[in-house]
Amino acid sequence: MKKLYYTANALLILMLVLVVSCKKSDTINLTENTAEKEKPKKTIEYKKPESSVSYQFTKVKDWLKANEADSTKMDIVSAINRADKTNLKKLDSVVIPSDFSGDLVYYLPFPLHVSALEEVSKIIIFSYPTQTFAAYENGELVRTGPTNMGRKKDPTPTGLFFTNWKAEKTTSTFNDEWELKWNFNIENKKGVGFHEYDLPGYPASHSCLRLLEKDAKYLYKFADEWVLKDKENVKVKGTPVVVFGSYNFDGPKPWLQLASDPKALKISESDVEKEVKPFLQEILENQTVRDTEQKTTSL
Repeated sequence: MKKLYYTANALLILMLVLVVSCKKSDTINLTENTAEKEKPKKTIEYKKPESSVSYQFTKVKDWLKANEADSTKMDIVSAINRADKTNLKKLDSVVIPSDFSGDLVYYLPFPLHVSALEEVSKIIIFSYPTQTFAAYENGELVRTGPTNMGRKKDPTPTGLFFTNWKAEKTTSTFNDEWELKWNFNIENKKGVGFHEYDLPGYPASHSCLRLLEKDAKYLYKFADEWVLKDKENVKVKGTPVVVFGSYNFDGPKPWLQLASDPKALKISESDVEKEVKPFLQEILENQTVRDTEQKTTSL
């Protein structure tokens, strides 16, 4: 009887061990599956300026004598004045910040985070009034910089667009002698796109959105091309691009206001939400189509 008693106890202990083991295994699998479903959010640590930033006017030649060799300062001043380094030297005077210790994002107007864009995997936004752009991933700012958009005679169209085709090098539809590098088309019929080209420090293009070379290269890789069903029909649109606002071509350059008001050009989170909200449903619908297409292609 004792032998039978000990055998029964041993079997009972073994069954309990197996049950606990199974529960542990289930818990581990559940955790792994949950981790797979949850995509890590992209966060970037940006360095804030050490002090509150104010701005002042200064003569370009005088400032360059002391600072031209400092690439960080040159990048910030070029961006603030919406000009590339070559054209910056041609200006008479420029706006400079009192503190250069922060990252570029703190000298340009777009917000670091937009809650309304958290479900949007990728989007590029261009502000006509401030002549700047911003790229967001799930609501987090990943890139920003200056742009020179369409001149008064040939304004850049505003609204919602999607990136179409791209080319590392192509020619302008206005003049085949103009070479466009890192070009990404957003309006195929009108030939409008963003690309690298001279930034003189004011809207000067023939409808396109000019960028510094480093920014054009970044957006060239960042954005997705369209997927064509056939030669005339689009199956999946590319990355959403929102262009908003208008530019006062008859007034002074907007960024000159920074000397009297450092927050004059600030674009708030609610400002971005207001501009994107009318297009958000279409953006998310196309995103779902793209995600489905990518899954189908990868099978």
